[in-house]
Amino acid sequence: MLDPADCPDMATLRTQIDALDRDLISLLKTRMGYIDRAVEIKTGVGLPANIPARVEDVVTKVKAAAVEQELDPELVEVLWRHLIDWSIAREAQTIKLD
Repeated sequence: MLDPADCPDMATLRTQIDALDRDLISLLKTRMGYIDRAVEIKTGVGLPANIPARVEDVVTKVKAAAVEQELDPELVEVLWRHLIDWSIAREAQTIKLD
């Protein structure tokens, strides 16, 4: 990956963004694998899909990471809450606790 400052034109910049987007998709796919494994583990030990304390722990950690990297923590929170909601819904399709 080129540093953004080293992109001489829009075509190069767009190529770099497209490559980064592919990397992000790959990371999201890997994260989804962990979510699917969580379903297996939670089902085995009787845990629900939604564990609010864990949700808040994750949000706190990603916001802190955003601050460390000079990224807007509010944007990161919105994105992660959406990602977490999607993940919980995915888990809930399989985990059926009474």
